[in-house]
Amino acid sequence: MHNPISKKAVDFSKSNEAIFRTELHQRLLKKRKLALRLGDLSQTVEWIIKPDIEQAILKGKRDLSKSPLQENDVIINTRQKGVDMRIGIDITTLALKKQVNQIVLIAGDSDFVPAAKLARREGVDFILDPIHQNIPDQLNEHIDGLRSTYFHKKKHDDLQEIILAEAVLNRVKMGKESLQA
Repeated sequence: MHNPISKKAVDFSKSNEAIFRTELHQRLLKKRKLALRLGDLSQTVEWIIKPDIEQAILKGKRDLSKSPLQENDVIINTRQKGVDMRIGIDITTLALKKQVNQIVLIAGDSDFVPAAKLARREGVDFILDPIHQNIPDQLNEHIDGLRSTYFHKKKHDDLQEIILAEAVLNRVKMGKESLQA
């Protein structure tokens, strides 16, 4: 893939974000009683102007004839598909088969209202970690608890963030074991 402004080839797999996520996913996959669901990227991929830059252009605060777009003014826009459905099926299956007492879902959107509702009807304690994002009232009324444990990378280096994520998972696991006691 090439940046549309600079025409330079871009290898996203070597970015700090990709390296961090790959390491985090590998560590999460080794945890007991944890399911990691990753979706597939849509084949429709496009470059877009960063929203704040687009707004500056539209509001006349940036004149492209005086300040043309730069390489870092654009970002790739991708869509992940399939993961929400997989998570919803997992939640439903675990709840209906009475395999869990508590589910902690780490997600930043509200696509899980039906699954959360079903899990709670089946007696499962449903906790949501929205990654410090606001959640709509419709989702808030169908969860038993809300907590955010994600720390922004700007405050920590990659290794510290992975250690923090592992600590969070250990707390979740300990909480589940205490519920069963």
